[in-house]
Amino acid sequence: MSAKIQNPLFGIPKDILFEDVEAFCADKGFSDKVDLFKKGALIGQNPSAFETYPELDEDDKYWLRRETTHKWSQPKALIMTVILASIGAAVQGWDQTGSNGANLSFPIEFGIPEGETGSDRNSWIVGLVNAGPYIGSAFLGCWLNDPVNNFLGRRGTIFVSAIFCILTPIGSALTQNWQQLFVCRLLMGIGMGLKASTVPIFNAENVPAGIRGGLVMSWQLWTAFGILLGFSANLAVYNVGKIAWRLQLGSAFIPAVPLLLGVYFCPESPRWLLKKGKYQKAFKSYLRLRNSPLQAARDLFYVHRQLEEEYNAVGSSNVITRFTQLFTIPRVRRATAASFVVMLAQQMCGINIIAFYSSSVFKEANFGTKDCLLASWGFGLVNFLFAIPAIFTIDTFGRRNLLLSTFPNMAWTLLAAGLCFLIKSPKLKLGLVALFIYLFAMFYSVGEGPVPFAYSAEVFPITHREVGMGWAVATCLFWAAVLAMTWPPMKHTMGPTGAFCFYAGLNMIAFVMIFFFLPETKQLTLEELDYVFGVPMSRHAQYQGKEWLPWFFKRYVLRKKDAHIEPLYNLEEVGGIEKEEGYAAMTAGAAH
Repeated sequence: MSAKIQNPLFGIPKDILFEDVEAFCADKGFSDKVDLFKKGALIGQNPSAFETYPELDEDDKYWLRRETTHKWSQPKALIMTVILASIGAAVQGWDQTGSNGANLSFPIEFGIPEGETGSDRNSWIVGLVNAGPYIGSAFLGCWLNDPVNNFLGRRGTIFVSAIFCILTPIGSALTQNWQQLFVCRLLMGIGMGLKASTVPIFNAENVPAGIRGGLVMSWQLWTAFGILLGFSANLAVYNVGKIAWRLQLGSAFIPAVPLLLGVYFCPESPRWLLKKGKYQKAFKSYLRLRNSPLQAARDLFYVHRQLEEEYNAVGSSNVITRFTQLFTIPRVRRATAASFVVMLAQQMCGINIIAFYSSSVFKEANFGTKDCLLASWGFGLVNFLFAIPAIFTIDTFGRRNLLLSTFPNMAWTLLAAGLCFLIKSPKLKLGLVALFIYLFAMFYSVGEGPVPFAYSAEVFPITHREVGMGWAVATCLFWAAVLAMTWPPMKHTMGPTGAFCFYAGLNMIAFVMIFFFLPETKQLTLEELDYVFGVPMSRHAQYQGKEWLPWFFKRYVLRKKDAHIEPLYNLEEVGGIEKEEGYAAMTAGAAH
């Protein structure tokens, strides 16, 4: 079976399409904009044919051409929305590095140092404290995402998350024992879960399909920037005495302040407004987020029609039924499985070994306190700098290809870093451990770093986007909590060499999972992805194993230039399976 990506306006004759537009405008209060929406519907029906439509004037065509020739030329409101919302990611990055530096001193302050009597128990306690935000996110924050978004919208949810992310780091800095610190970090997880589940959706719903990956992945760019700033703060305060760890933990509130103050200057997600029936407000948002009124009208009408199709297929639901449908509706279930794979892989790769514990990892390589923090700062710089190229490759090279090209490289660099701990020469060991950790961060930042949140934000239909993203982020942060809890005792039991080699093996397992079970999503509208996930995952895995691999072997190993393979997806802007068949396949499982 070959899945064609279908436009919901496909095959509708022009006169009937215009009648639909007139009825839509009369019903939604756009009677004064009928001609504009007719032109928008024509373009939405066949985007590549806009040059042939006599209804469009030269100004209309100018803006449509620029979508291809100047795709990064976007309105300031769109760019600022993405940047400001993504500042929320810096909170997460800064918190990781605050606790990273604090790991060198808070265990001593609270009487739970590692390496002494009772160190097995102490290792678990330190791991539990570090895991606190991720436990809170995975079991509460992420699941509040759906109801809070339903009542407050994307902006309101981000505002609430910012409040948590300001108060809890300050509270962490004032704690008097590890139990209080653990509770503060649990509460921090509520804000982190809400923010991490909502910001990528907010960005994905606001940006055009052609640059969605590049802009949405700014979440990862800002996370990396927050990590770098956190390491910088750790260095700035490391020698101030016994309160250093308090300043390192407390400083994480700083990036949440501009997020709290600025989020309401951004337009609300037009897709959320449409879901709530607020069409006039949605059009105003689109006018701020697109370069011309014609593009705004096109996107609003297109999304309106797709929402009608989605609701016809899925129907209305509440929070409980939406969660259940993540695993029962075939189209949604495939998105659930794909987001699980990509989010689990982010933790399997081992990046958070370094993000959470780089200071103590470098200490194992006989670094001094200052050298540990300097080496960690270098990791943060590499992580940030190499996240920048992913903005330009994620929509061209693709999400899946980025992952497949980086996981083997992360595996060998982790393996090499682990083996370097066996070197006897202190200076040589210091240099090589840092080198391979930096190489690992470089590969991570252009692949598995930016992809998971951008991917998970786009694969779910709007009817299940909040609960789906909550599921995806809960998956990621639950396994982050597992990693944070188990790394100290794992390192204590297996040594750094054994622990690093263990995660090198997990990278290759993640590579296999991604190869067989992760569909590509680049440059497709959020609505068109319904048809990508109309293909059963078993068919996708079968295609990769029985058709793509033999073709690759013939073409690139045996050098047979006549090797041919039929594509699994025929990605067409217009055309494909009839709508009735498409939604029957979506709801019945496309078992054929």
